Amino acid sequence: MINKNEILSAFHYRHACKVFDEKKIISNEDIEFILETARLSPSSFGFEPWHFVVVQNKELRTKLKSGAWGATAKLDTASHFVLGLTYRSSFTKYDSAYLQDFMRNIQKLPEEVIKGKTETFGKFQKEDFDLNTERKLFDWASKQCYIALGNMMTAAAMIGIDSCPIEGFNQKETEKILKEEFRIDTEEYGLSYMLAFGYRVNEPKMKTRRAFNEIVTWKK
Repeated sequence: MINKNEILSAFHYRHACKVFDEKKIISNEDIEFILETARLSPSSFGFEPWHFVVVQNKELRTKLKSGAWGATAKLDTASHFVLGLTYRSSFTKYDSAYLQDFMRNIQKLPEEVIKGKTETFGKFQKEDFDLNTERKLFDWASKQCYIALGNMMTAAAMIGIDSCPIEGFNQKETEKILKEEFRIDTEEYGLSYMLAFGYRVNEPKMKTRRAFNEIVTWKK
């Protein structure tokens, strides 16, 4: 097992790095390790409603700047830059062809189990979580994509790699760029976040957090 203090040290080490050292490039082995932690991340019902695009092309990074006001310095300096995409409702609705195929060919479930899981997921969407609009269903699926985000950042910190999660972009404008310049099907995917990886130039300020007893309540 990994030492608990080593894990906490990684959390203390991690910060939202604003500018990276352009001369330091993450190895293929390390970035694939980070992305593998995204692939292995949990998701509701195990449906993995995500896709990750690693943008290394400098021209494409430049095109992203017009809609991504919070990513400019990261796009210029990050070793690797990731787009966290989330499936839209046509793929994540309980009775979609994608989910039927996923349960049959990825999860390898028997037909009777697929039928029962579809019914349960339908009730979950329609009643338990009220996911009855395209936006609600996309936002729910995005929550799953954020689990992978957290795991990637933690994994990176544990091997001494910095990161910065980014929501500082105009979603509509950026998705237009993704459609026209990246050839990404924005009817299939929406952009949930951007994520930059690299090595810090400057040491971060002291980490500030609320006290443990302010965020945790025990009911014994």
